[in-house]
Amino acid sequence: MQVEITQDVRANLRQALRVAGRREIGGVLMGEQIEPGHFRVVDLSIDKEMGGRAHFVRSPLAHVEALNAFFQRTGNRYDRFNYLGEWHSHPRFPVMPSIQDIASMRELVHGEQNIEFAVLLIVRLNWWRTIASSCTLFRRGYNPSPVEILEA
Repeated sequence: MQVEITQDVRANLRQALRVAGRREIGGVLMGEQIEPGHFRVVDLSIDKEMGGRAHFVRSPLAHVEALNAFFQRTGNRYDRFNYLGEWHSHPRFPVMPSIQDIASMRELVHGEQNIEFAVLLIVRLNWWRTIASSCTLFRRGYNPSPVEILEA
């Protein structure tokens, strides 16, 4: 799987990470399917309130409005524009999913939400204001697998 991250989304991430400093933040990723297995992150929500120094737990209610606005903006074309997954920062840790991250994402795709797959993007702002990141795919019935990140 490939996930493109647009320059606008990167700029929003960079700004949010700069403001958050050493506190973890996160939200949801909203994407466009370019072709099977190839998605572009076109928007994201940013939860600036829920993060701590060593963990982030997204408040679902805080992101429903962002998702609903995204669906309305994209004409409710769920086959092309939809929820893609989650993101959060690891300002003090490597940009790899923790055991808790893996458990949360497995619960998401194996839960009652009828979500077949979701990606987890983990980011950190480096000294030179570049974004270090990793992306992992979680699918029902499969082990987590790496996602190729493309710059759009």
